[in-house]
Amino acid sequence: MAVEQTVTKRNNGKRREEVLIPDKLYFRIGVVAKLCRLPAYVLRFWETEFPQLKPTKSSTGQRMYRQRDLENVLRIKKLLYDEGYTIAGARQQLRTENKAVKSVGLPFPRRAGGDGLKRVRQGLQEILGILSSSAKRAGRV
Repeated sequence: MAVEQTVTKRNNGKRREEVLIPDKLYFRIGVVAKLCRLPAYVLRFWETEFPQLKPTKSSTGQRMYRQRDLENVLRIKKLLYDEGYTIAGARQQLRTENKAVKSVGLPFPRRAGGDGLKRVRQGLQEILGILSSSAKRAGRV
């Protein structure tokens, strides 16, 4: 099984690696370490420093990282190694980024009142009426 799939790019003379994350639900710490090119002990340390990293543990105690956790590891690595942040600075940056994502909101405007819900309910009642009249004509009821 080929786990490590990276693409190396050069950007302004700097070597930049992009990790292709396999389409899996969970990754063990060894797989994450290989994908991110980090020792496992660094990942365990980062778990204590960054609240965004919370891998679940299996019944045998193995750390099981989700794709979101893997993306967070890559973001933390970029902040620390490429952008020169300290651990405290990276933690603050992640907190700021998460707040910005949460404050964006929905891509469509909210309507005041319950008009939308009333229209959905009315539409469903009309559909139910159509279905029940069709069933009566077909002799099912």
